Amino acid sequence: MSWTDERVELLKKMWSEGQSASQIAKELGGVTRNAVIGKVHRLGLSNRSGGAAPAAAQPAKADAKAKPAAPKRETAEAAPAPEPKPAPAPAASAPSPAPTPARKAIIPAGQPLPPQPSANEISPEALAKVSEIEKKAKRLTLMELTERTCKWPVGDPATEDFWFCGLPVQAGKPYCEAHVGVAFQPMSSRRDRKR
Repeated sequence: MSWTDERVELLKKMWSEGQSASQIAKELGGVTRNAVIGKVHRLGLSNRSGGAAPAAAQPAKADAKAKPAAPKRETAEAAPAPEPKPAPAPAASAPSPAPTPARKAIIPAGQPLPPQPSANEISPEALAKVSEIEKKAKRLTLMELTERTCKWPVGDPATEDFWFCGLPVQAGKPYCEAHVGVAFQPMSSRRDRKR
């Protein structure tokens, strides 16, 4: 369906009459309610919030806005000037408003994130153990994983060098002993590092 001049004129006419987008779509045929709303938006037609106004009334409003009212002339005798009021005394203990917490800046899409503070840094011993284990890893693909193989991912999934550890898992965990040491750290050690 294309928006021909005739269809656009019919859309404008029905819209100005106060017809709903669904009614216009049904009348035009071959378009959805959302397509009508999109076209109305692109044409810059009134959004009719606050009630539908007939098209005939809208030019009258425009004429009223175009002609500013003549300024009223005041005479000096008409109204005496009001006397100035005395300034109020400042309040002795006016409560100050509570400060609002500062919001974090929103980073636009595509921009790199700033460095994040790491609450759970990995100990050098655990990293050394992981690098030793990864030398012995079975280097399985996703399809080769089972419930008994370590599912620790290694590398970038977008490259062909990506693989999973594949060593036997620790009981009740998805990873081998070395990777469990990195993934699941005791609560007390995490709490100590935060201090």
